[in-house]
Amino acid sequence: MILPAHRGATLVELVITIVIISVAIAGVVGAFALISGRSADPLNQTRAVELAQLYMDEIITKKYDDATPQGGQPRYTGGCNIGPEGSEDRSTYDDVDDYNEIDAEAPRSALGPIDGYSGFTVTVDVQCAGGDAGVDLPSSQAKRIDLTITIPGGGDFVFSAYRANF
Repeated sequence: MILPAHRGATLVELVITIVIISVAIAGVVGAFALISGRSADPLNQTRAVELAQLYMDEIITKKYDDATPQGGQPRYTGGCNIGPEGSEDRSTYDDVDDYNEIDAEAPRSALGPIDGYSGFTVTVDVQCAGGDAGVDLPSSQAKRIDLTITIPGGGDFVFSAYRANF
């Protein structure tokens, strides 16, 4: 009696199959590593926008200048002063340009540190910018607030707003 021939894979075919599968797996793992490394970016970007909104809301609600009376009337007609008057700190900032002192500090409100923003920094730059706003204003009648939020990993997000003297 003659036995049927056994058919199977040779050692060479098995080695070639293992090499091909290894290369494919390496490519897939590399793609996953790239995707997972950037998965925090959208979260940090959203948190940067939220933080910027918090700061802008706080800054814009302050008076135009320290000499501006409550309610804004009569209108302040002095020059454009930038920076805190005297020995003010964050809890006593009372006008827009006082915030110019914030330079690469950890996020905080007037009441204290803000939890959940580890690794974020905030910088505020206030400038006299009446002519920048696209309207016929003297330089002393508008201030531009540039807010820079730096997220963990070093990305910067810059937000700007104008506060007019009215």
